[in-house]
Formats: sequence, structure tokens, C-alpha cells
Amino acid sequence: MALRISAKRVAATLKASNLTSTSNGILKRNASQATAAATNLPETTRNEIYREANLPNPDPSSDSSTAALVNEQAPYMVKTYVRPPPMFVKGEGVYLWDVENRKYLDFTAGIAVNALGHCDPEIARIMAQQAKTLIHTSNLYHNPWTGALSELLVQKTLESGSMHNARSVFIANSGTEANEAAIKFARKAGKVVDASGGKYEFVSFHNSFHGRTMGALSATPNPKYQKPFSPMIPGFRYGTYNDVAAIKDLVTENTCGVIVEPIQGEGGVIVASEEFLVALATRCKEVGAVLIYDEIQCGLSRTGTFWAHASLPKEAHPDIITTAKALGNGFPIGATIVNDAVSEKIVVGDHGTTFGGNPMGCRLAHYIVSRLSDPELQKSVLAKSNVFIKHFEALRAKYPELIAEVRGKGLILGLQLTRDPAPIVTAARERGLLIITAGTNTLRFVPSLTITEGEIEEGIQVLDEAIRVVVSPGEAPAGKQVSGEVDSPN
Repeated sequence: MALRISAKRVAATLKASNLTSTSNGILKRNASQATAAATNLPETTRNEIYREANLPNPDPSSDSSTAALVNEQAPYMVKTYVRPPPMFVKGEGVYLWDVENRKYLDFTAGIAVNALGHCDPEIARIMAQQAKTLIHTSNLYHNPWTGALSELLVQKTLESGSMHNARSVFIANSGTEANEAAIKFARKAGKVVDASGGKYEFVSFHNSFHGRTMGALSATPNPKYQKPFSPMIPGFRYGTYNDVAAIKDLVTENTCGVIVEPIQGEGGVIVASEEFLVALATRCKEVGAVLIYDEIQCGLSRTGTFWAHASLPKEAHPDIITTAKALGNGFPIGATIVNDAVSEKIVVGDHGTTFGGNPMGCRLAHYIVSRLSDPELQKSVLAKSNVFIKHFEALRAKYPELIAEVRGKGLILGLQLTRDPAPIVTAARERGLLIITAGTNTLRFVPSLTITEGEIEEGIQVLDEAIRVVVSPGEAPAGKQVSGEVDSPN
């Protein structure tokens, strides 16, 4: 009964939001009228009303429909997240709409997940069709789509000039699970190479992020994540990213596996140097360790190539690639791609999953991989990256005391700031732009790969205004918006 009432309340809230927000013009006029009528209120209240009247997307207030719905649901949810006030109910392309029917341009793509945008029509069509055909059988039985997706991933990996000896695939449900499989496979390989059990150590790097389950967490040397759940799984060692000189002492005869992100996403959009990855791969071969490239965030054409490591020489190719995020465009699915040397060491019973490889996820991912591996899409990613970088460099010139560096490749980009970016994130959101952070004082940009140049321009204008109000509060906008060149105020 309580569930039925709650569901009805959600539906009523959504319906009301659509009815009361049909015209932005009406909303703005009502806000202006409210402001004019509030001149006899206390100054703090008056300032808040003026602020909301001048913001296109002010965060929902404590007495809003959104807040009522959030507060009603909160007691039933484990408190593992701190979220901003808006509640999103609809998406299309690079835009989201909240319960109040306000529209947001999304430069986050669900943390690099929605590479083909929100609610892609063909993905929705395939999902509906497969839902009426077959959703789940478990790994006890064959279905046509697990094998088809595995074959396509291997084929596209080889075609892209990436891992040249890619052989087979394990399908999981998430990036963390893909990394758990990779860690297990490396440990198993170590046992096969050294039956004494001495080859079990694992190497990862500071500022990395590989997931929240205990194996993946043990490979993520961040005290904030690890300390509440310590001790970690034994045998993990941590090195400094891009430190070539330290590799020999870090990776030893006892090392069974090394996991590294070609681009550290959560760590601040830090790109690995070719020298570092070549040296790492060389050392892994010397000691017989399995090299794992975690491309969960940077893979599947986000850098303009199918895998971020595609430009590396063969000697730097990994033994395992892990992927997820864009693989399902929002549907939970991950994959662990292995080469011959690893594949031959894995036997029946070494790993498993109930949901992994289900027909629904694999059919969707098969279509998504076909789209994301398109050379024309990859060319467009590089072109759009240049547009972003042009604007970012202009912003850096305009705000030199705030923006220290522009980093990244393709459409995984970062702005290194000299201060906490949280106020800019809030100011952007209240002006209709969603952006996220990474590492220390870094703004991260991972939009849908289908974003247009016009949508990029639109977002940059909002970002410029958000930075301006944070850096120089109270000042009026100065002339033109940033357009790739530094403009003088009119």
C-alpha cells in the first residue's frame, strides 16, 4: 500500500511539473513579479528572490516539489552519496530535464557513459524489441548475443591497431567487475607461471581509480576510499604514475599483474606518457607479469581512437583491456578482453557471473560498439576536441590566475584550477550546464561523443559566465563571450 501511494506521488509530481512549467517565459515573468512584490521583505530574503529571478535554473528550494520527493525517499536509501538538489526525469541527446521541467546541457554524459547521448532512439528501439524476445537465461545456457559481442570486441580491437593479440572476452556487469575479473585472471596466470604461489603481487598507481569492490578497491590507493574498509587484499603495491625510473624496482619477479589507466580520469585527467607505458610493458614482459589497461573511462573512441592506447607501438600493448561505461550507454555491462597468453590459462570454473552476458545487455552493446567504432565518429571526436581546447585556452588566457592547465585527449578533458572548483560547478548548474570534477581542483569534461559544435559553444558561454560570477562576484558581464580568442571588453 505504501509503495502504491509513493508511486502515485511520484507520478503526480512529474505530471504537475510538466503542467506548471510549459513556458519559461511565464516562469520568468512570475519570478519578476514576485521580486517586485517583495521589496518589504527582509534583505536576506529579498536577495534570495532576486537571485532566483536572475538565474535560469536555480537549484530547487526546500519547499519545492523536488525537495518533497527527495525527502520522502531519502529514509529508504543507504546514505552513500551526496547529490545536488535537482532530480532528473528525462533525457534527450545532450540535454536533461528535472522535476521542475528545467533544461540542462550535460557535459558529463553520466560520467562518460552516455557516449551516444541520452535516450538514443535506436538503442531504445532495440531495448524494447529484445525485452519482448529474451532478457535473461543465466550463464548456464548459450544465447546468440554474448558470443556476437565478444567476437565484435575482438574484431574491432584488432582493426583499430590496439591490442594486437586480443583473443577472447569475459562479459560482466560493470567496470568494477571487469577489473575484478582482470585481477583474478592475473593472479591465476601468476599461479600457472609459478606453482609455488610466490608470484601474486599486484601493482597499481597513485591517483588511479579502478572501482569499489575489494579487489578493485585494493588497486585504488586513495585513503579516502580504502581506510573505512581496511585492511585491503594483501599483495598490492603502489607506484607513481609516469615515473619511468621507478618501474624496475616496482615491478618484480613476484609481480603477477600491473593495472594502469592510459588516462587517469578520476585522478584528474592525467595522460600517461608513451615512454612510461612502453617501459611498463617492457618490464612486465621481462618478469612475466600480466599488463592490464583499464580503459573503462577513456576507451571506446572517447580519445578519437577505439582504444586510448591505439597509437602505442605493439611492444606497449596490454595483455588485458577492461571496459564498461560507454559499452552500454547507460545499460549495466562491462567486459574484460584478454590475449592468447592469458586466455589459455583460464579454465572452466575460474570465474563466473549470473547476469553477465545476458541477451539484453549484449545485444545493446553489440549495436553500441558498431556505432562507436565508426571512423567518421572518431574523426568528429577529434574535431570537437579541438573546439573544446580552443575555448579552454581562451578561458585560460582570460582567467590566468584561476586556470593553470588544459589536459586530456579527445573528449576526456580537464581544466586544472588553482582553487576549489565546487562554486563553479554550482554556478554552471544554476545556469543550465552540468559539469563535474576530478582529482584535485580539476574540472572534468566528458560529454556525449555525439555533441555538436553548436552545443559546445552554448556550454562554453555558460561556463565562462559561471567562472566570471565566481571569480568576480557582483561584476556585470563584460562584452562578448569567449569564442576561442581572447576578446577585449566592449
